[in-house]
Amino acid sequence: MVSFWRENGFAAGILTVIRLFLGYSWLMAGYKKLVGDFDASGYLINAIKNPVKGPDGNLVYGWYVSLLDGFALPNVDVINWVIPLGEFLVGLGLILGCLTTAAMFFAMVMNFSFFMAGTVSHNPTDIFLGMIVLFAGFNAGRFGLDRWVIPYLRRTVFSEEHARSKFGK
Repeated sequence: MVSFWRENGFAAGILTVIRLFLGYSWLMAGYKKLVGDFDASGYLINAIKNPVKGPDGNLVYGWYVSLLDGFALPNVDVINWVIPLGEFLVGLGLILGCLTTAAMFFAMVMNFSFFMAGTVSHNPTDIFLGMIVLFAGFNAGRFGLDRWVIPYLRRTVFSEEHARSKFGK
């Protein structure tokens, strides 16, 4: 099963469909926020006032609520810019198949962030599909720009010669 998702051409086709589906969803969510009057403060206030609780009534993600209250809400102007731009760039990366695993990683970070704030919506489906894309690695971007971008980055930025010249080793 591992070699199927990570090496198989048919799997790369399936992954492309998943990528395009998720990418379109992220791109449109970000685009609507970028061109609209997006303000996350109401969402953040609600997530802080109505945190996710377990069956015993205790907070499940108390640390996350503290992060929202102590960092996100006081910096909502930055959050109002970062979320739409992040969603748009994740969508673009997934659609183009460019830095696919990085785009999917950041999509998963946002999915889990929304989930921990109490938003279920389509997050479980996105997380499940995202795990498949992450698990597949390079094969997920095989039919995309990663076919050229990843080898180029490996030859230049991540080469031993580059590391030696940059860090003097």
